[in-house]
Amino acid sequence: MTGTPIALARKLAGWTLAAGLLATAAACSPEPSEPATEASTAPADDAPTPELAKAGEEVFYHVFMRSFRDSNGDRIGDLPGLTAKLGYLRELGITSILLTPLQPSPFYHNYFATDFKAIEPAYGTMEDYTAFVRAAHGHGLKVYLDQEIQYVGEGHPWLEQSRGKPDAPFADYLLWRDAGHTEPEPFLDQARWEGYDGRHIAIAMVDMNQPAVKRYFEDLLLFFADPHGDGSGRDGVDGFRIDHMMDDLDHKGLATNLFADFWTPIFDTLRKRRPGFRILAEQSDWGFGEDWLVEGDADLVFAFPLRGALIELDKAAIVDAARKTAAITPDGKGQIVFLENHDTDRFMSVLERDGSTDDAPARARAGAALALLMQGEPLLYYGQELGMRGITRTGTLSDSAHIPLREAMRWSAELGAPGSATWYQGDQPWWTDRYNRSSDGVSVEEQDADAGSLLNWYRSLLALRQSRPELRNGDQQFACPDSPDIVCLLRTSGTRRTLLLANLGTTPAAPGLDAALAAESWTDLLDGGTVDPSQPLPAMAVRILGSP
Repeated sequence: MTGTPIALARKLAGWTLAAGLLATAAACSPEPSEPATEASTAPADDAPTPELAKAGEEVFYHVFMRSFRDSNGDRIGDLPGLTAKLGYLRELGITSILLTPLQPSPFYHNYFATDFKAIEPAYGTMEDYTAFVRAAHGHGLKVYLDQEIQYVGEGHPWLEQSRGKPDAPFADYLLWRDAGHTEPEPFLDQARWEGYDGRHIAIAMVDMNQPAVKRYFEDLLLFFADPHGDGSGRDGVDGFRIDHMMDDLDHKGLATNLFADFWTPIFDTLRKRRPGFRILAEQSDWGFGEDWLVEGDADLVFAFPLRGALIELDKAAIVDAARKTAAITPDGKGQIVFLENHDTDRFMSVLERDGSTDDAPARARAGAALALLMQGEPLLYYGQELGMRGITRTGTLSDSAHIPLREAMRWSAELGAPGSATWYQGDQPWWTDRYNRSSDGVSVEEQDADAGSLLNWYRSLLALRQSRPELRNGDQQFACPDSPDIVCLLRTSGTRRTLLLANLGTTPAAPGLDAALAAESWTDLLDGGTVDPSQPLPAMAVRILGSP
């Protein structure tokens, strides 16, 4: 299967991300993807606010803010630019936006803040931020903020006002290597870290065991979750991602027992104030995440082992990782299934590196089908739906190493078109050897009207996920164990059943379904018509079948 008619994707997706609203999809007409303005994506004043997706049924879209969309011509992605593209996200089938940090920082990625309760000026103002949250909620989109509060960057008052001053008001908020407070305890074991602009910047560890620090961060996170302080959550975000979450920070024995003493009490306070508030933990070891879900009390972790199997398109590894992931995930907790994020090589580049470029699009479609329709809550990294490319630069510890993974979101065929967030321009290799090139076929403009494009494949898959409850919250089992290359994934909810067949091999093959499954009446959910599920699939083909 190489794609579906655009009309099918948009008819199914419309803009009704809650299942109960699907019947109204025909009344929601999607706006053009480019150009877009804030006015064109804002709901009408008298339009009902779409229902927010239920916990456990979300589809996350991970935005690297600096690279997403520029609104004022400075080539830096910003909050008004993101606000202007909410219509694109809702049409794609997204329910929830996960943002990289918005706080000011000496680093381009805005981790290691210099002010925890401020907005990076290049991204806009606090008013722009509030307008974005309101607009997102008006579209039925949840908002999650990335929080990395275990460290401060050079320039933060806690650091600058406490150097050599043990009696300074905030001196005890940080960890120090000496009594005179001349040497802060660094992030990992390196005092200064190189930025892409050549500066070497200090990063200091926060003393998270200090009661005053705990109170500060509890108040900070409550502010973003409930800025009006009345429990309504008006203008508040719907959850946080906790970056690099650890029980013993950096394994140094200096900030310890953080799951029980720091994170869990704060999470309890947030949930008490905002029932349904969700915590996404990035487990620091990139493992299965059981301790983070149980001891750390996070709601979701990232399915890193499953991601490793998915990008290899290895059936045995996928089945094994999926089963182990399910086994360690407690009831009421969840896993985020993903192919890419801001720290990993782009999926399309991995496919082209590990195989031929000729079959990479088909392999990308197969990977997408598995990642979006498996058990769990899927996450798309911005531009993944277009097949954006990028590989981590080697031989450096500078933050420039990851710029190839964070190139400008491709709205237009022309890389230099208005709105393109090409903040990394210059004579450095991350620009001269960039992956994005004008008119390379990897843009919304070039793919939007192409029924066979990767973008419309993603739209179709997410539309199916929304229209069939078993794909959002159903049980999962793997069939055809004797077919070495064909993943046969059965999702069920009550009497509803969806069967995903994906041939990950290099030659055509027939799925070895048991007699009962093969005898059922199956309908092709993308192309229509009754289908024999046992018929052979071409290499890297995907078939999605439904049984009412």
